[in-house]
Amino acid sequence: MTIGKLAQAGGVGVETVRYYQRRGLLAEPERAGGVRRYGSEELSRLRFIRSAQAAGFTLEEIRELLELDATRDRKRALALANTRIAALDRQLAALQRARQALARLASACESTSSKPCPIITAFEPPGRASSDTEPDECDDHRVD
Repeated sequence: MTIGKLAQAGGVGVETVRYYQRRGLLAEPERAGGVRRYGSEELSRLRFIRSAQAAGFTLEEIRELLELDATRDRKRALALANTRIAALDRQLAALQRARQALARLASACESTSSKPCPIITAFEPPGRASSDTEPDECDDHRVD
Protein backbone atom coordinates (compact mmCIF):
# COMPACT_ATOMS: atom_id res chain seq x y z
CA MET A 1 0.00 0.00 0.00
CA THR A 2 1.09 3.60 -0.48
CA ILE A 3 1.91 5.92 2.41
CA GLY A 4 -1.54 7.48 2.05
CA LYS A 5 -3.27 4.11 2.35
CA LEU A 6 -1.03 3.16 5.28
CA ALA A 7 -1.86 6.41 7.07
CA GLN A 8 -5.56 5.97 6.43
CA ALA A 9 -5.55 2.35 7.63
CA GLY A 10 -3.63 3.40 10.74
CA GLY A 11 -5.94 6.32 11.49
CA VAL A 12 -3.25 8.98 11.14
CA GLY A 13 -2.14 11.56 8.60
CA VAL A 14 0.65 11.07 6.10
CA GLU A 15 2.79 13.60 7.96
CA THR A 16 2.44 11.53 11.13
CA VAL A 17 3.78 8.49 9.29
CA ARG A 18 6.69 10.57 8.01
CA TYR A 19 7.32 11.91 11.50
CA TYR A 20 7.46 8.38 12.91
CA GLN A 21 9.90 7.48 10.14
CA ARG A 22 12.14 10.45 11.01
CA ARG A 23 12.05 9.37 14.66
CA GLY A 24 13.07 5.84 13.69
CA LEU A 25 9.82 4.22 14.81
CA LEU A 26 8.77 3.16 11.33
CA ALA A 27 11.03 1.98 8.55
CA GLU A 28 11.03 3.80 5.25
CA PRO A 29 10.86 1.14 2.53
CA GLU A 30 12.84 1.37 -0.69
CA ARG A 31 11.08 2.82 -3.70
CA ALA A 32 9.70 0.38 -6.22
CA GLY A 33 8.80 2.07 -9.47
CA GLY A 34 9.19 5.47 -7.82
CA VAL A 35 6.72 4.66 -5.02
CA ARG A 36 7.30 3.30 -1.55
CA ARG A 37 5.09 0.34 -0.70
CA TYR A 38 4.09 -0.61 2.81
CA GLY A 39 2.78 -3.94 4.04
CA SER A 40 0.94 -5.45 6.95
CA GLU A 41 4.07 -5.35 9.15
CA GLU A 42 4.29 -1.56 8.88
CA LEU A 43 0.56 -1.26 9.53
CA SER A 44 0.86 -3.43 12.64
CA ARG A 45 3.74 -1.31 13.88
CA LEU A 46 1.82 1.90 13.19
CA ARG A 47 -1.17 0.58 15.13
CA PHE A 48 1.11 -0.48 17.97
CA ILE A 49 2.57 3.04 18.14
CA ARG A 50 -0.90 4.61 18.23
CA SER A 51 -2.12 2.20 20.91
CA ALA A 52 0.96 2.78 23.05
CA GLN A 53 0.49 6.54 22.71
CA ALA A 54 -3.14 6.17 23.78
CA ALA A 55 -1.86 4.35 26.89
CA GLY A 56 0.32 7.37 27.62
CA PHE A 57 3.73 6.12 26.54
CA THR A 58 6.13 8.69 25.11
CA LEU A 59 7.68 8.13 21.70
CA GLU A 60 11.00 7.30 23.37
CA GLU A 61 9.30 4.69 25.55
CA ILE A 62 7.55 3.32 22.46
CA ARG A 63 10.89 3.07 20.68
CA GLU A 64 12.22 1.09 23.62
CA LEU A 65 9.15 -1.17 23.64
CA LEU A 66 9.60 -1.83 19.93
CA GLU A 67 13.23 -2.72 20.51
CA LEU A 68 12.29 -4.93 23.45
CA ASP A 69 9.80 -6.75 21.26
CA ALA A 70 12.70 -7.87 19.10
CA THR A 71 14.71 -9.13 22.10
CA ARG A 72 11.76 -10.40 24.17
CA ASP A 73 12.96 -8.59 27.30
CA ARG A 74 9.81 -9.05 29.33
CA LYS A 75 11.35 -7.71 32.53
CA ARG A 76 12.05 -4.31 31.00
CA ALA A 77 8.69 -4.21 29.21
CA LEU A 78 6.98 -4.93 32.53
CA ALA A 79 9.01 -2.21 34.25
CA LEU A 80 7.98 0.31 31.58
CA ALA A 81 4.34 -0.72 31.93
CA ASN A 82 4.44 -0.45 35.74
CA THR A 83 6.04 2.98 35.52
CA ARG A 84 3.29 4.07 33.13
CA ILE A 85 0.60 2.63 35.42
CA ALA A 86 2.03 4.58 38.38
CA ALA A 87 2.02 7.79 36.31
CA LEU A 88 -1.59 7.16 35.28
CA ASP A 89 -2.54 6.56 38.92
CA ARG A 90 -1.00 9.93 39.85
CA GLN A 91 -2.91 11.63 37.04
CA LEU A 92 -6.15 9.97 38.10
CA ALA A 93 -5.63 11.10 41.70
CA ALA A 94 -4.96 14.68 40.55
CA LEU A 95 -8.08 14.63 38.38
CA GLN A 96 -10.12 13.29 41.30
CA ARG A 97 -8.85 16.10 43.55
CA ALA A 98 -9.70 18.67 40.86
CA ARG A 99 -13.17 17.16 40.48
CA GLN A 100 -13.79 17.28 44.22
CA ALA A 101 -12.64 20.92 44.42
CA LEU A 102 -14.91 21.89 41.53
CA ALA A 103 -17.85 20.02 43.08
CA ARG A 104 -17.31 21.96 46.33
CA LEU A 105 -17.27 25.22 44.36
CA ALA A 106 -20.47 24.28 42.52
CA SER A 107 -22.15 23.46 45.82
CA ALA A 108 -21.01 26.76 47.33
CA CYS A 109 -22.25 28.60 44.25
CA GLU A 110 -25.65 26.97 44.60
CA SER A 111 -25.94 27.84 48.28
CA THR A 112 -25.03 31.54 48.05
CA SER A 113 -26.55 34.23 45.87
CA SER A 114 -25.59 37.45 47.63
CA LYS A 115 -21.83 37.21 47.14
CA PRO A 116 -19.69 36.78 44.03
CA CYS A 117 -19.82 33.36 42.47
CA PRO A 118 -17.17 31.20 44.15
CA ILE A 119 -16.54 29.37 40.87
CA ILE A 120 -15.44 32.62 39.23
CA THR A 121 -13.51 33.98 42.20
CA ALA A 122 -11.69 30.69 42.78
CA PHE A 123 -9.86 31.07 39.50
CA GLU A 124 -8.90 34.73 39.95
CA PRO A 125 -5.24 35.32 40.75
CA PRO A 126 -4.62 36.20 44.42
CA GLY A 127 -5.03 39.93 45.05
CA ARG A 128 -7.25 40.41 41.99
CA ALA A 129 -10.57 39.75 43.72
CA SER A 130 -12.79 42.81 43.63
CA SER A 131 -12.15 45.08 46.62
CA ASP A 132 -15.83 45.61 47.40
CA THR A 133 -16.39 41.99 48.36
CA GLU A 134 -15.65 40.44 51.69
CA PRO A 135 -14.07 37.06 52.02
CA ASP A 136 -16.59 34.39 52.83
CA GLU A 137 -16.71 30.69 53.53
CA CYS A 138 -15.97 29.99 49.87
CA ASP A 139 -12.43 31.37 50.06
CA ASP A 140 -11.19 28.01 51.29
CA HIS A 141 -12.31 26.62 47.92
CA ARG A 142 -9.85 28.77 45.96
CA VAL A 143 -8.16 26.84 43.19
CA ASP A 144 -4.65 28.32 42.81
